[in-house]
Amino acid sequence: MTLRLFNHRLGWLPALGLLVILSYVILGVGANIFAPFGGAEVVGDAWGPIDSQHWLGLDNLGRDLFSRILYGTRVSIALAMAITSLCFLIGAGAGLWAAAAGGWIDFILCRIVDLALSIPTLIFVFIILSSLGTDLPVLVITIALLESTKVFRLTRSVGLGLSVMDFVDAARVRGEGLGWIMGAELLPNALPPLIAEFGLRFCFTFLFVAALSFMGLGIQPPAADLGSMVKDYADVINLGLYAPLIPAGVIAVLTIAVNFVVDWLLHIQSSDGRS
Repeated sequence: MTLRLFNHRLGWLPALGLLVILSYVILGVGANIFAPFGGAEVVGDAWGPIDSQHWLGLDNLGRDLFSRILYGTRVSIALAMAITSLCFLIGAGAGLWAAAAGGWIDFILCRIVDLALSIPTLIFVFIILSSLGTDLPVLVITIALLESTKVFRLTRSVGLGLSVMDFVDAARVRGEGLGWIMGAELLPNALPPLIAEFGLRFCFTFLFVAALSFMGLGIQPPAADLGSMVKDYADVINLGLYAPLIPAGVIAVLTIAVNFVVDWLLHIQSSDGRS
């Protein structure tokens, strides 16, 4: 079965992806409602079994694993969304500015981005977080600035293609300012690829934050986070316990669901381009 959305068919895979994303958002936002226990509340013995009260059992400190998953999902999604939104605000804004203004503004912005891209992202993040600490503002701003370089290059590329169009030339002839050209002429026409890139960038950020938490540079205890949960439970997989597979599976399922939706958006973009 397919649905009609924005005059395009929504197949069962992107529909499933949207359903999964919506479920994650609802469970994450409503973690205080759906979680039977607090995220850091000790309610029993370590690695307690599954029962009617503890649907996924208990973790290494006797905390309810189901509750930890809900709180960890909320933190991970909220953090990845905040970083991705800030990264697009910076990268897309600078990219449109470079494309619309051209000249020395474009040259300087491109050289700054080239310099940032020449430094390995993971090493740069290690240096910044090791020096300034792993507080949430530092984490969000650091990753957002680094990821904004990729958004800048895409936005500038799309913007340069649009800036030579007749409707942009007409706006310049009318005497419209740079802000108008960026916001009213370039941005609306650049939205389709940027929306698809937002989904991809969210996935990369979600996985990157989980990786940093796994290495001890992300969300710090006692706050629940999917990456740090995998780290905390990783050793017991040798004992045949399933605990580390649950947060890892939650990360994988959301990433796959977002990619289903992004693939659909890219298909819409390519089909509209051929029509």
